[in-house]
Amino acid sequence: MYILGIESTCDETAAAVVEDGRRVVSNVIATSVEEQALYGGVVPEIASRRHIESISAVVDQALEKAGLTASQLDGIAVSFAPGLIGAVLVGVNYAKGLSLATGVPLVPVHHLRGHIAANYLTCPDLEPPFLCLVASGGHSHIVQVESYTRYKILGRTVDDAAGEAFDKVARTLGLPYPGGPSVSQAAKTGNPKAYKLPVPHVEGPYNVSFSGLKTAVLNEVNQANMKGQPVNVPDMAASFQERIAQILAQKLLDAARDTEAKTICLAGGVAANGRLRQLVNDGAQKLGAKVHLPQLRYCGDNGAMIAAQGYYELQAGHTAGLDLNGLPTLPIDYQD
Repeated sequence: MYILGIESTCDETAAAVVEDGRRVVSNVIATSVEEQALYGGVVPEIASRRHIESISAVVDQALEKAGLTASQLDGIAVSFAPGLIGAVLVGVNYAKGLSLATGVPLVPVHHLRGHIAANYLTCPDLEPPFLCLVASGGHSHIVQVESYTRYKILGRTVDDAAGEAFDKVARTLGLPYPGGPSVSQAAKTGNPKAYKLPVPHVEGPYNVSFSGLKTAVLNEVNQANMKGQPVNVPDMAASFQERIAQILAQKLLDAARDTEAKTICLAGGVAANGRLRQLVNDGAQKLGAKVHLPQLRYCGDNGAMIAAQGYYELQAGHTAGLDLNGLPTLPIDYQD
């Protein structure tokens, strides 16, 4: 089965064709990240306008590279929640129009379910059940993946998401947006033990909190400025990256130990962080658990992950009509 996946929840306009939920036939992405970087973060209005300008060409390219017409598809999957609502609606409305014109089933896909499905593209033998940390600019969840379409949230952030914290710390240190890659790059030459940053306390065994950690960095920078002392940016970047990676990895590994999970996965933009990957790999070995990591190109937003999850949603009979609406928020464990 050939599924077209359309993604427009943030600042990437993406479309891809995936066969049987595993093989990427085409994958096209247009991003406004360089324009957003001028403002230090995503401006929703700009993102929405760029989606409108790009979506037709992106979908056409994805179909052309796949050697298919829209009518030859078995499903049109679209990320309908959660996300910037103006951006989400561009993709949803385009997908609805394409479905109406071709008669191909419309398949709604939860954005975070798509991130988890990115692992299926990299690891053909991966099947549920498994445990997954989904960490991105807007989300940080520890999810028990019970089946291809059933999920249980074990832990989550109680305030800032991991990616959001990276962005804010990068801005504080004068590093460019997006924060994850720029902090990681600066950290390469830094000492991760140079600054003693706190581990924020949070209720719930697998929940996380990053607001206090972000504030601790800001306070260190402000105190240094008031004393007229320079801040060692590589050292601070390395210290922050080490602390946030330790927190995420430890919570995930605690959940894996307590649930006796045999398979652990990462997903989302923060899953590209090398230090996080290393800590999870090392910890999983001690638990005797197998780790699956998505290829870096599938960590950020892309259409292939939406198409992959769309295949399993279609298999489960989860289709939508022209009344499908985009939603700014929706838990990953919602039931149809």
